[in-house]
Amino acid sequence: MNELLDRKGSKKEVLKEMIKRLHDGADPEEVKEKFKEVLEGVTPAEIAQIEEELVKEGMPREELQRLCEVHLAVFKEPLEKGKTIAPKGHPIYTLMEEHKILLKVAEELKNIAQKIKGEKDFNSIGREIEEIKNIEEQLKDSERHYLREENVIFPYLEKHGITQPPAIMWNEHDKIREIKKNLYRIIDGYETMVFQDFTGQFENTVMSLADMLSSHFFKENNILFPTALKVITESEWKEVIRQFKEIGYCCFTPEHAKVTTEKVETPTVKSEIESKVPFETGTLSKEEIEAIFNTIPVDITFVDKDDTVRYFSQKRDKIFVRTKAVIGRKVQQCHPQKSLHIVNQILKDFKIVRRDVADFWINLKGKLVYIRYFAVRNKNGDYLGCIEVTQDITDIKKIEGEKKLL
Repeated sequence: MNELLDRKGSKKEVLKEMIKRLHDGADPEEVKEKFKEVLEGVTPAEIAQIEEELVKEGMPREELQRLCEVHLAVFKEPLEKGKTIAPKGHPIYTLMEEHKILLKVAEELKNIAQKIKGEKDFNSIGREIEEIKNIEEQLKDSERHYLREENVIFPYLEKHGITQPPAIMWNEHDKIREIKKNLYRIIDGYETMVFQDFTGQFENTVMSLADMLSSHFFKENNILFPTALKVITESEWKEVIRQFKEIGYCCFTPEHAKVTTEKVETPTVKSEIESKVPFETGTLSKEEIEAIFNTIPVDITFVDKDDTVRYFSQKRDKIFVRTKAVIGRKVQQCHPQKSLHIVNQILKDFKIVRRDVADFWINLKGKLVYIRYFAVRNKNGDYLGCIEVTQDITDIKKIEGEKKLL
């Protein structure tokens, strides 16, 4: 260890060296002891910076998750007993309180799984089935927790150069969603299953969810959130609070954990003659332009030629969550890893004029959603960017015949 310290000259360099050894197949138990010794005094922000440097040096992002796993193996302190790193009324406090509740929910599911495993048939677990369905609703509503992180916290971290930890955490969010989706399938279809198959699949899935949440929340509480507290500014936290409220809280978020702030009013001064924006076919004021975009029955997002999000419309019943934190964010960072190759292919095709339109349609919470991408070009054909147009076409698909009267 001393040789390594002398050779590298800093704990940060030693830490990088150890992660590289893990990447090359070193024994995790052996590295764990060295990691524990070197980690003393290394801050979460430094760990996040190390991750950034390793990616730049060519290490695959997936391998970085091994850093978090070793970190988790070193510190076994239960999350629900972890220290409070932010005061009440702070967004990080809210997220950490929700972590505690979700871990308790996972523990309840584990207890139920153990209880029903010894029963003989569905007739004997009627009460447990009701408990499971109540918990299922809480898990479904927990999506707001992940949306607040992905659409507000992550973009602000990225603006301060912290890009890899949010990307890793988003990848884990998608893994959590897959486990929950499988759990919902088992719960909703239990009546068509053999009892022993149900209890076995239920227990396995619940254990996977509990393990995943425990590991994931540890990483966020001990690496991601302390880093956010260090780099995000006071004025930015005020914006985070506004955007948290815009997305909303979970049904289980306690009142004491919801973020609070004094109302900040920005005075506006209207000129006597409102400026107009001239177009070839008329003129519009800024207020009229904004109102038009917000009235059109589709969600519109504009991404410029450098793949940076510059604008989105503010329709009341938005299909996908959009927050002001995404403005200035690379569009690639607004999508999960599994769909990134599609986004990049569309943008590449637009830029080399291979296509001008790309469209998709998906089923989302009982709605048929039509998603279209259009290349935006000037009169000379130069690429200016693209717009994403999202529309709920459920009712449109039902239209038949004609309607000629109001």
